[in-house]
Amino acid sequence: MFQFWKSEKGGATLLVALAFTGLLALTGLVVDGGLLYSTHAHLQKAANAAALSGGQELTRDETVVEGIVEETLTHHEELSSLQDTVVVKDKRVTVRLTKPTELTFMKLFGIDNVDINVKATARIGVMGRAMGAAPLGIDESIELVYGQEYTLKVDEEEVDTGNFGVLALAGGGAKTYEQTLIHGFDQELKVGDIVETETGNIAGKTKNATDILINSCDNMYERDCPRVLLIPVYKPHNHDQNQMKEVEIRGFAYFYLTEPMDGNEKEIKGEFIKRTGQGFELDEAAERGAFIVRLTE
Repeated sequence: MFQFWKSEKGGATLLVALAFTGLLALTGLVVDGGLLYSTHAHLQKAANAAALSGGQELTRDETVVEGIVEETLTHHEELSSLQDTVVVKDKRVTVRLTKPTELTFMKLFGIDNVDINVKATARIGVMGRAMGAAPLGIDESIELVYGQEYTLKVDEEEVDTGNFGVLALAGGGAKTYEQTLIHGFDQELKVGDIVETETGNIAGKTKNATDILINSCDNMYERDCPRVLLIPVYKPHNHDQNQMKEVEIRGFAYFYLTEPMDGNEKEIKGEFIKRTGQGFELDEAAERGAFIVRLTE
């Protein structure tokens, strides 16, 4: 009887030891697993933010993109985790981060730390839907040379003919046109939309608006610079003799106002630039330098 009791006691001790070891291991998995999960989530968030921020500058030099990536990672306190940044100009940027993470309970089982690896890629696509467009348009037949000066006519006798057109957004009218030129159209335009052209004397309103815009900033690379106008790209849709009554939206371009408008000449001078902005990608959109950026992985 004594030997049986002793045997049962030993067996119970073994079971308790095994149960304790299992409980300890489970505790280690919960505690260290939670640490690994939260660290991975934070690291992925930082990588995503860095890729998206860098992606906004993919139309510029590689060093600019890399600088934005590093600046963003510094903000998220993860610059030391940066492994590499791969930039393909005008296409995509990939950010890879690695962070050694020290464990707590799992050290009891010989696992001191684990490397957490994350990757994020952002690419640019052709803008096909957007808000904030200026009531000016450019014919899709125009071949744009970025950085070259262009002249957009706003003469009341020529506003709806030729390669450039003034668009009647927000219902049309000179006063509405002026406000829309300053602030941008508050509704979405997309590829395939039919838009009426503006007629009448809008040269004076154009000068008022461009004077305000020219004085708003002096750097075309400033993300919110009002001098950079989002311009719809169109194809003629409805002609009436020599007048172009309506146009069909085909895509978007960015136009940087380079100098104040001369009231006597009745024209706007500026240059088209490549740039990313807020909007949505559409495969059928004409590519004229206006892009969106989004994560792909």
